[in-house]
Amino acid sequence: MTTSVAARAGRANEDFVGALPTAVVLIDGAGIPGTASICRHGVAWYAGRLGGSLLGLLSRVPDRSLPALLAEAIERVTEDHRDTCDVASPVSPSAAVAVLRLSGDRVDHLVLGDAFLVLDAADGPPLVVSDPRELIVGRPYASALGAVAEGSEEYRRILRDLRAHRNRPGGFWVAKDDPRAADEAVTGSRTVAGPASAALLSNGAARIVDRFRLVDRPGAMALLASSGPAELVHRVRQAEARHAVAADDATVAHCTGLGTT
Repeated sequence: MTTSVAARAGRANEDFVGALPTAVVLIDGAGIPGTASICRHGVAWYAGRLGGSLLGLLSRVPDRSLPALLAEAIERVTEDHRDTCDVASPVSPSAAVAVLRLSGDRVDHLVLGDAFLVLDAADGPPLVVSDPRELIVGRPYASALGAVAEGSEEYRRILRDLRAHRNRPGGFWVAKDDPRAADEAVTGSRTVAGPASAALLSNGAARIVDRFRLVDRPGAMALLASSGPAELVHRVRQAEARHAVAADDATVAHCTGLGTT
């Protein structure tokens, strides 16, 4: 089951989620003020194009490594708008990525950027996969961003300074215009014996745990099992309203029955 909800009505959803019988892809698109001036397509287009390309590759060449497939998808999307947009600009569209692939009783995963993946199997504790590098790099900038008006020139300057750490050693990595970023993804493989479930969450949906602490990771999996992804996103929206926090696009994919075929 999947749910993907834009931050607010009338605004394009810059997340993407799609599934095959043996794979799920979640893309959390990102842009900053000025993106529209150098890319006529926009962040939602980038996220959808990257997600669609990656799903197609997962279907056609299922035996290749996940980083290799992501690298090819990044390269393809970059070529799709290189002639019309400034793809190398620091403010060109980028995205976090989470991928889950099932092959028999083996589950492969990939996370790049601030998306999250949780694998809950009967034969061990839940496996939480995240890429904390953007959070670590961004901590010194968080208070400065909170002290200025969102969208102001100073706000944009701080974001530009933060983005200067993107896709370089010692910084953080996202899907953008350089396919080599895929080699920096957090990856792994796990054999599951017996029933298992998994969840892929965009940063906006993961607020239920990380920002609002309404549940912990096992609690989030229990909520998904009992009430589904739409309820999880609904609770995030309620918490955003209570705390007067600007909403973010929120996307969840909940996969069940892994390891049972």
